[in-house]
Amino acid sequence: MNIIEGNFSCADYKFAIILSRFNEVIGKKLLTGAIECLKTAGCEDKNIDIVKVPGAFEIPLAAAKLIELKKYNAIICLGAVIKGETPHFDYVSDAVSSGIQKVSLKYNVPIAFGVLTTNNLEQALERAGELNNLTLEYSGKQLGNKGWDAALTAIEMANLMTKF
Repeated sequence: MNIIEGNFSCADYKFAIILSRFNEVIGKKLLTGAIECLKTAGCEDKNIDIVKVPGAFEIPLAAAKLIELKKYNAIICLGAVIKGETPHFDYVSDAVSSGIQKVSLKYNVPIAFGVLTTNNLEQALERAGELNNLTLEYSGKQLGNKGWDAALTAIEMANLMTKF
């Protein structure tokens, strides 16, 4: 039996983080988590580019354009879509998730999904929360910082892609 899997080493990798400015308080917390994870895994500041877009709906287009530059090992998408009183939440959540998936499959580049889709602000704050006790392995915890988790996924997938 041959098992192929990535690890959490990324010293030589380059990442782009796409950050939605909408729900900025949440986005900043997710961004902090993602950057801390990348740095913990050995990524230098010079290998992290941050691209800000107006909202989550714009993330897939930005991801496609960044991938076309052929300079990133993985893309990390961050933002928050919080349910309101209209169906807008459903349309945006569906568009960003399916758009990111389509871009990743089209270009065969790992894209980590760190876009929160929550019922309220409290849920979003919980998922963009603490960085305490986070490690470079999956813990199975429900809460914590989903920016950290998205970066962890990006690191592992970027590493895995080099093994094929």
